[in-house]
Order: sequence, then structure tokens, then C-alpha cells
Amino acid sequence: MTLPLAGVRVLDLSAVLAGPFASYQLHLLGAEVTKVESPSGDLARQLGADPRANQARMGVSFQAQNAGKHSIVLDLKSSVGVADFKALVADTDVVLENFRPGVMDRLGLGFATLSMINPRLIYCAISGFGQTGPLAKTPAYDQIIQGMSGVMAITGQPDGEPTRAGFPVADSVGGLVAAMAISAALNRREQPQMIDVSMLESLMSTMGWAVSNWLQAGVAATRLGNENMTSAPSGAFRTSDGLINVAANQDVHWQRLCDALEQPEWASDPRFVDREARKANRDHLGVLIESVLMTAPRAHWLSRLAAADVPAGPVLELPEALAQPQLQARGFVHAGAQPIATNGFLYNGQRLTPQGPAPTLGEHNE
Repeated sequence: MTLPLAGVRVLDLSAVLAGPFASYQLHLLGAEVTKVESPSGDLARQLGADPRANQARMGVSFQAQNAGKHSIVLDLKSSVGVADFKALVADTDVVLENFRPGVMDRLGLGFATLSMINPRLIYCAISGFGQTGPLAKTPAYDQIIQGMSGVMAITGQPDGEPTRAGFPVADSVGGLVAAMAISAALNRREQPQMIDVSMLESLMSTMGWAVSNWLQAGVAATRLGNENMTSAPSGAFRTSDGLINVAANQDVHWQRLCDALEQPEWASDPRFVDREARKANRDHLGVLIESVLMTAPRAHWLSRLAAADVPAGPVLELPEALAQPQLQARGFVHAGAQPIATNGFLYNGQRLTPQGPAPTLGEHNE
């Protein structure tokens, strides 16, 4: 199978997550990605749950998004390193970096300089806030972006504090946006192209419903815990041995749920007769639903709800989630030298996998 980005060369100066995640997506699509690392290497080489791997500079956090790439070491603070990098740029398609804005210009390797070397260059810079604006040079990490985007403010229990997502969602979304933009730019090669990715804007662009409810209706999103602001009952409910998610988002789902729980009278109750009524009485409705669900285990209710065609699913721990037959059937986890996740789609029915393990520091210098 010929992959869509076969023959595309990427020089990846980025480190830790957002940039490396972007170039990992490009590699899975067929691009040749060369990590350009400082003598100390990507910080992610020292991060992860395996202390021995961290000490060997092959931390599992590094391996998660660097499989299949090449690694070279260049000291871009030296004239030799700069010269070597410029030579590589002349024969590449994409330069990707996630330095603080201005760093590449100070190194003499900014977009204006590199595009003179390679007039077909695609240059992508990922930063917390973008290359322009009053916060452009402010350092930013994933949690900072989660807080400043409003994501934390609408995540958590109604009576609790704002809560961060359990994984670096801002970095991940920023990486996906960068990969999408680069892929689009590869379709237009008449002139140099500069892509300026803001993690803040990338994350906020995924909050379309919450943003539009405020901009167009003047209604600010609030923390609802596991409830869905647009409908009820739609959230996580306790059974006798664990949580299940139920999403009765349509009236037909609500009717089927009442039948599956053997509570047909709920369907005609004035408090629950339509979507708005159910939303207004979601707390009481949740208590009623859980009083029934608590009488039997999770598997029992999931079977009944599936038979009734009510959208529902278990709330799983991560090891359980990875062990699901659905993911195994589609080959989501690549069982290479070190098992890692791939991506979210099949290409012409095929799973895209990295072409080798994550590289050791400077493994491909020669």
C-alpha cells in the first residue's frame, strides 16, 4: 500500500508532545520524519512510568509518539549545527518546531531565512498562544492552556472546583491541528507556507457548542459533572457493580429506556414528558434511574439496553478500555518492539503503523 505522504520529508525540531504528536501522525501517513534533537535530547526521553527507561533516555512518554522516526543531534547554538541544519532544509518538505516565538529567528533559522533556502518549504510553528498577540512569548504548558481556554471551568462537579482533563488534551489537539494544516499545505506547493498553530485557539475551536451557546445565545456553560447539558437523561449512572453511561438524547431513546427499566409510567410523567422538562428535573430523574439500576450489575443492564436500542456503554478503566475486543479487532495497538497506540482511522481498510521503534538519541547521525 502506498501511503498518502510517502516521499514527504519532515524535519522535526519539536519536543515533548504537541509537535512530536503532529509529526507522528504524519509518519503514520507515510512521511519520513527526522527528529532534530539538542545534545541533551527531547525532555520526553526522561518522562514516563518506567524509571529505567527514563534513565536510558527512552522514556515511555517519548516512545508514545516517536516510533518510526529518525533522530539526529545538532547543536543549533553552534555555527556548524546551523550550517548542517540549513543543508538539510534544502532537501526537505516540512520544518516543524514548537519553540517559544522568536527563538528560531534568534538562531538565524526563522521562516524568512529557511524559505529563501527552500522556496517550497512548509514551515509549521506550534506555540501556546500563536506567533502574534500580547501573549505570544508567554511560556505555556498543557495545563495552563486548559485553564485559559475555559475547558477546566466547565469540567468537574457542579459543587466542586474546575478540573483538568486526565490527559494532555491541549497538546494532543494542538498536534492534530498542526498535522491537519501541514497535510493541507502539502497540496499547495507553489510558494513557501507558514503555519502558525496556537494551542489555545486549537483547543477552543473544539469547544464549538459551548462557545456558540455563549456567543449566540448568551448562555455560559457550567460544570455538570457527568451530565450532558443538551439533554437528559444523558450521563453516568451507578449500577450494583459499576458505572454505565446512558445517552437517551432523543425522545425515542427516552421511551425505550423507560420500557427497558420497566418503568413505563415515567414516559407520561409531566416532569419528564419532553427534553426541556427532563433537563429541568434532571437531578430527580437521575435518582429514580439509579434506584432501578442499582438492583442489578452493569452487565445485566448493558445487555437490556442494547436489546432495547438505547445508547449505553460501560465506564472503563484504561486497562479495560485497551483490552476491548473492538480495539483488538481493528489493530489499534501496534505490537512492535514496544506496544503503542496508533491513530483513529483506517486507510483503505488498513491500520497505519510506525515503520520501526522510537530512535535512540542521535541514532541516525551518520
